[in-house]
Amino acid sequence: MQPLQAWPVDARRRIRGVFTDIDDTLTTNGAITADALQALADLQAAGLVVIPITGRPMGWSEPFARSWPVAAIVPENGAMALLPDGRTLYVQDEATRARNAERLRQVAQRVLREVPGATLARDSAGRVTDIAIDHGEFAHLPPERIEQVVALMRAEGMVATVSSIHINGWFGSHDKLSGARWIVRELYGRDLDAEIDQWVYVGDSTNDQRMFEHFPHSVGVANIARFLPQLQHRPAYVTQGERGAGFAEVARALLAARG
Repeated sequence: MQPLQAWPVDARRRIRGVFTDIDDTLTTNGAITADALQALADLQAAGLVVIPITGRPMGWSEPFARSWPVAAIVPENGAMALLPDGRTLYVQDEATRARNAERLRQVAQRVLREVPGATLARDSAGRVTDIAIDHGEFAHLPPERIEQVVALMRAEGMVATVSSIHINGWFGSHDKLSGARWIVRELYGRDLDAEIDQWVYVGDSTNDQRMFEHFPHSVGVANIARFLPQLQHRPAYVTQGERGAGFAEVARALLAARG
């Protein structure tokens, strides 16, 4: 990883859109800070598209989709999109979501039964397409228990990822990268891969690796340091600031390149 200052000005000037994680990337101690919120507003005012993409659930994300200056929020790791006008778009059809609901409940019960100390995330009531086990928000799970949860979910045929706070599991082929491709197509009728050099991804954790791998312009906020030993794919650049302050640093770098 290189410091953010090494990101070439010409490359920054070509950026037209920003995908960003939320927890510990936009937020600090569970809440968005004034500098990060102002950064979102400044990016929007400059004509850049900003789309947070997160493992957080639909119910948790809804008020932010309506109040933050963003084009959409893509929650539940690419399963859906919440638009500022209140609409919800889904990747899976209603029948598939209904069919998966009982499977999700059964796997959640198995995790709670078999993994000592495992607890559902407090935002679970707002989840539609996945389950989340808290490992670092309000509860603590040691690394070996996190690995046990991931292995159990995958044995059940789920996709499983670990964020800075939760272990998420779901049925389906979607993830943050496919969700990013899907929402660009849905909102703008464009192919993200064809214009990938005009987008940047900002994140902080192991569940951002596919984005770091795919986006030539990717940035980790400084608190990604604690996950570096676990990352096979690292961001191209890293900020000096942590969490929301780091995101604001990225916004300033983009806006400065535009003059």
